Amino acid sequence: MRVKIDGMEFGYSSVPVLHNVTLDLDGPQFVTVIGPNGVGKSTLIHCINKILKPRGGTVMINEVDVSEMKLKDVAKTVGYVPYTSTDTFPLSVVDTVLMGRSPHTGWRPKESDLEIVYNILKMLGIDHLADRPFNELSAGQHQKVMLARGLAQDPEILLLDEPTSNLDIRHQLEVTSILRELSRHKDLLVIMISHDINISAKFSDKVILLKDGTIYAAGTPEEVVTAENIREAYGVDSQVVSDDGRPHVILKSPLGWEEQLARLVPRDRESVG
Repeated sequence: MRVKIDGMEFGYSSVPVLHNVTLDLDGPQFVTVIGPNGVGKSTLIHCINKILKPRGGTVMINEVDVSEMKLKDVAKTVGYVPYTSTDTFPLSVVDTVLMGRSPHTGWRPKESDLEIVYNILKMLGIDHLADRPFNELSAGQHQKVMLARGLAQDPEILLLDEPTSNLDIRHQLEVTSILRELSRHKDLLVIMISHDINISAKFSDKVILLKDGTIYAAGTPEEVVTAENIREAYGVDSQVVSDDGRPHVILKSPLGWEEQLARLVPRDRESVG
């Protein structure tokens, strides 16, 4: 499985979002995309799975230009887990996840499809929710069900937009561990957007750092997660230490924070007393 992007450009009307993005990702591999808000992380994966159409450049999946693929064929190869789900209809969890099988089975699932769904629910530790209405679940449960639906597509490439955003610390680690193991043992190319730099550094084979709509750095966690890169991309001072051979970020302060604080609390104000 392979995603190859060459010189991709994207924008909304006259507003450019991504500029000259070039990537070559082979699987199996666990890749995370990091960067500040508004730099085009979600736009990047939406261009990969044909939700959005680039203005220029090419996006190739397994050597086939995405622009020439039917959406159904893209869905057979590329699974997608959105940041949030807009589904509000009272389908059960099983039926919601079963929708992920539709690229392969149409709307007439077989017994084998149900078996696949229940195995995925069990793997994610949510099989006890199988008969619950999806629209009655908590935000964190929603996120796990959407992950299950993405896995039910049985994809070669899995795209995830902040899949751990509504999960507590334990479940963040659990879900990310599952994704890493899936990439290794199910021959998946996993591409995950994350705002947690330390989660990315701990689990990823490769990290892609976006800044101002371009790839600022790409490589191993050790190559990308550095104090200098964090300072340049996020505008934050930090210390990067080693934790079991992986970089771990200790945040210090935003650049220019002392000046901003001085405006809020003037230093020349003398205390009374």
